[in-house]
Amino acid sequence: MTRTEARNELFILIFEKQFSESTLEDIVLSAKESRDFSEDKDGYIISSFNGVYNNLEMIDNIIAENLVGWTIDRISKVSLAVLRLALYEIKFVDEIPQSVTIDEAVELCKKYSTVEDASFVNGVLGSVVRA
Repeated sequence: MTRTEARNELFILIFEKQFSESTLEDIVLSAKESRDFSEDKDGYIISSFNGVYNNLEMIDNIIAENLVGWTIDRISKVSLAVLRLALYEIKFVDEIPQSVTIDEAVELCKKYSTVEDASFVNGVLGSVVRA
């Protein structure tokens, strides 16, 4: 599994969690049962999924601090999931260059949402990296 494929699976898990009170473990189990979910060999998906939610308050605070004219509750669920994933990588996954994380985040938005959301995510992440 490529890192891009793993990131796509991670995005889906983060997106699903926004609508569920289930535990992280139950969401992963459900993903394994209901679709062709396969854990990557280095454990990136599960460790990052746990990492996002173990650091969710900090990640959401960073998002909120970098919004201009928006509040976090107005962001689309797709954009919010992408931002959470990307900010986790930027803050905690040193081996992935920030530019790669931002490019992949924009591509996820284009795939699952709109070009406008992709531009929005790019702007927020650019603001974070510049700060």
